[in-house]
Amino acid sequence: MTFPSVLPEPLSRSIFRKFVLMLCSLIMSLYVFYCLSDRCQSLPGPIIGAPEEEGVYEDSPLALWQSVKRKRLLQKMRDHQGAQWSRLFPSIGVPYPAQEGGSTLTPLGEGSKKLPQAIIIGVKKGGTRALLEFLRVHPDIRAVGAEPHFFDRNYDMGLDWYRDLMPRTLDGQITMEKTPSYFVTKEAPARISAMSKDAKLIVVVRDPVTRVISDYTQTLSKRPDIPTFESLTFKNRTRGLIDISWSAIQIGIYAKHLENWLQYFPMRQILFVSGERLITDPAGELGRVQDFLVLKRIITDKHFYFNKTKGFPCLKKAEGSSKPHCLGKTKGRTHPNIDPEVVQRLREFYRPFNMKFYQMTGHDFGWDS
Repeated sequence: MTFPSVLPEPLSRSIFRKFVLMLCSLIMSLYVFYCLSDRCQSLPGPIIGAPEEEGVYEDSPLALWQSVKRKRLLQKMRDHQGAQWSRLFPSIGVPYPAQEGGSTLTPLGEGSKKLPQAIIIGVKKGGTRALLEFLRVHPDIRAVGAEPHFFDRNYDMGLDWYRDLMPRTLDGQITMEKTPSYFVTKEAPARISAMSKDAKLIVVVRDPVTRVISDYTQTLSKRPDIPTFESLTFKNRTRGLIDISWSAIQIGIYAKHLENWLQYFPMRQILFVSGERLITDPAGELGRVQDFLVLKRIITDKHFYFNKTKGFPCLKKAEGSSKPHCLGKTKGRTHPNIDPEVVQRLREFYRPFNMKFYQMTGHDFGWDS
């Protein structure tokens, strides 16, 4: 038996070095894309520093569309890197960075963008931002952080545009968004019903007198030259006539707006969250919300602590972070001193509307006690 005089040469060092360099480069690229992806950019900043409920996010059609294009580009880059990794190591899965609002990792290539099954529709200065940030802790809730304003300002952009704004979800996960101005937008109920008659709606309500003062305080922080609260409140101060043309007053007439929604959605599809209880008992209110969404009660007392300085509850551990997550300086502003007589007149104005709202919802929120 004869043997070949020349044995095959072992893999040369140069080829081996090139392979190692290519592998290191690929791993580094995956790490860089992970850091540049939505997993880093979409983490909710401290409810300390969380955006205003209105006007802080860039929610113009152009800004939102640019954000979608950026996400698509990042997705293509991640897909390309994932394909390379899979060819080299087919038995190893590639982690897919979670996008906005999720607390679980979605494997590369899995999940899809869906229209929201639940929407926080209102109300402005009621506590919608806090509720959304608390809900994002739940692994089965995926929420877009910015307010899309689709059903009030951007409806002409179409449902495909709206869907593109949503994070990817797996089966069993709920897609959510929040835009507080929907509750007072006349066209919103019909538009949401046309999208999905089964959509679940969440409304965070608050004492309308406290709410209107908070609304004014927010506007005052941006426009110090606005008229006084008293001059905006009254059409005729001497006669005590409330100026219902002021949008801040109109928002608090909850019963009027609810009548519009009940033309398109049954009461069983609408949940009313108390803005006051969201502060005093966040776990209790979040329990009700999780039940309403037919989700396991994962968010409990253990997730919260009360910040005495801020006067608001904070998350002990925010989604995607090991740090506490508290309401920031844009929340809990000190209200200006309002003449007690003006406050009393507002309470008298809202009382009949509150009574009707209590009857419609079957719940006494205690604003008149």
